[in-house]
Amino acid sequence: MEFSKIIAVTGKPGLFEVVSQTKTGVIVASLQDKKRFPITSTQNISMLENIAIYTYEEEVLLLNIFKKIFEKEAGKKSISHKESGTQLKSYFSEILPEYDEERVYASNIKKIIQWYNILVDAGFDFSKVEASSTENTEMA
Repeated sequence: MEFSKIIAVTGKPGLFEVVSQTKTGVIVASLQDKKRFPITSTQNISMLENIAIYTYEEEVLLLNIFKKIFEKEAGKKSISHKESGTQLKSYFSEILPEYDEERVYASNIKKIIQWYNILVDAGFDFSKVEASSTENTEMA
């Protein structure tokens, strides 16, 4: 599983791996139940490798945040994304102390932790992944 092929689809819970490309979109497989289905070009998708989080000085790629959580949790799952907003913010500030609290909302943190746990459940090894050098887009 390549990090560059992992996407989030607006309106669909979870994460998906791009399996192949079609004339009108892509075929994806859910990381949770492995079911495959098409995503058309009219649906909004976000490639995880292009997502970054605001800090007070720069934007940090989501992959780098996942790696920090991976190291903190020794490769295991993190806290539940269903914890209170205060707990999520406190946990996230341990991971990325310089995150911009005005532009990164609890809902963003919830999604990051949920995605991390999905990837860990799918057997993703963050220690073997390198970030690509492409320009990034922001999440928050």
